[in-house]
Amino acid sequence: MELAETFCIPDELWERIEPLLPDVLTHPEGGRPPMDRRTAMTAIFYILRTGCQWKALPRSLGASSTVYDYFRRWEQAGVFTSLWKQGLCEYDKKKGIDWKWQSVDGCMTKAPLGGEAVGPNPTDRAKSGTKRSLLTDADGIPLALAVEGANRHDKKMLDATLRGIVVERPDPEQIPQNLCLDKGYDYPDIRELAVELGYVPLITARGEEVAAKKASPRYRARRWVVERSHSWFNRFRRILIRWEKLIDRYQAFLHFACAIIVWRATGVFG
Repeated sequence: MELAETFCIPDELWERIEPLLPDVLTHPEGGRPPMDRRTAMTAIFYILRTGCQWKALPRSLGASSTVYDYFRRWEQAGVFTSLWKQGLCEYDKKKGIDWKWQSVDGCMTKAPLGGEAVGPNPTDRAKSGTKRSLLTDADGIPLALAVEGANRHDKKMLDATLRGIVVERPDPEQIPQNLCLDKGYDYPDIRELAVELGYVPLITARGEEVAAKKASPRYRARRWVVERSHSWFNRFRRILIRWEKLIDRYQAFLHFACAIIVWRATGVFG
């Protein structure tokens, strides 16, 4: 099977993507016809999914320099963020975002080339690394994301994460919202921040939810869903190790991964 077929963007999803793309730039004096935009998006998805370097892109998916130019232009136009936002709106209509139980946690990844928002990883012999802070709903659907250096404490990223929700959040007075956190966030100022933003902070230590589940089979663990979501992200190998030096480029891949996760949950992207 051809690579273009294996990683092809489905028709139903392409119908959502195409209106988000800026117009193709053409030279007034003519020249080569522009690359097919769907093929370019397929090539970018291939990079995201496999983690290969730009110059290692199979020629059947287009010239790497041309695909990178499309990626850079679409990142600057906010295409991947818009696709994520649109997916959340679609998911909310079909299944409903479960705002009642939200979860936040951080995850560190290697960043061997350094760059913006990179720092010494305290769990990896101070090697260069980056940290993503993720907010999800009760089913693990990504709602917000923040990026800092690996040495940045989780609690320092919580404010930016909670304020970075890409769709409109319901009024907490109408829909009560709990914020599930681990003991790394167990500080008075974090509790104050959560309350200020309309959350009920629920902070549990490692093993507490497991013990509660054993004590009561009907007990439903809440905080672990964000850890599962991080594992979904790590299946996109371009994210498993960060190669982008510029934070905007790295965030574009993260937002594209968020979009794919959400659209898969809607059933549009199998």
